[in-house]
Amino acid sequence: MANHTVTFPITDPQEILKLRAGDEVTVQGHIIGIRDRTQIRIFDQGVGRDGLSGAFLLHTAPGVRKLESGKYEKVCIGTTTSGAWCVSPRPLGRQYGVRAICGKGGFPDEAIAPMHELGMVYFAIVGGAAALETTQIEEIEEVMWEELMPECLWKFRVKDFGPLTVGIDAHGNSLYHDVQTAAQEKLKEIYARL
Repeated sequence: MANHTVTFPITDPQEILKLRAGDEVTVQGHIIGIRDRTQIRIFDQGVGRDGLSGAFLLHTAPGVRKLESGKYEKVCIGTTTSGAWCVSPRPLGRQYGVRAICGKGGFPDEAIAPMHELGMVYFAIVGGAAALETTQIEEIEEVMWEELMPECLWKFRVKDFGPLTVGIDAHGNSLYHDVQTAAQEKLKEIYARL
């Protein structure tokens, strides 16, 4: 296991290839908050979105407060479960150039091949860490598609966001797959003793 600091959006795809499943990552720069309704707008309704090349997407629907200036102030920005509404990472990587996705609970095995093919990673984050995550988000810089509130497209400036764990790397490795395989083997052993 290695420790990395990565700044997003990335411009050099080699930065992603340095990351291996199990590595710890701290993120600087900008991350994009995304959720169900945002993906429906992008994929089902065909509304394109610039500015995702090299991006880090965070599965979230943040708690915010709108200020008189029109800007948004963070209240509580946590992470939601990825697998509950996962679309294949393939269109995010191929059409938009997304390089990292982060959430709770991981992605199914069907996501491993597209992430390997397109040079993408999935970052795991500790569930229940919203208070810490909120302190690591310095500012909400932009909110797109406000009518989808709170499932808008959010642009957050972050500092020392994490630590995150590389759950799926761009080399075809998945901690989630490994844990499932080990659990299935353990179950076989238990059943054999019964």
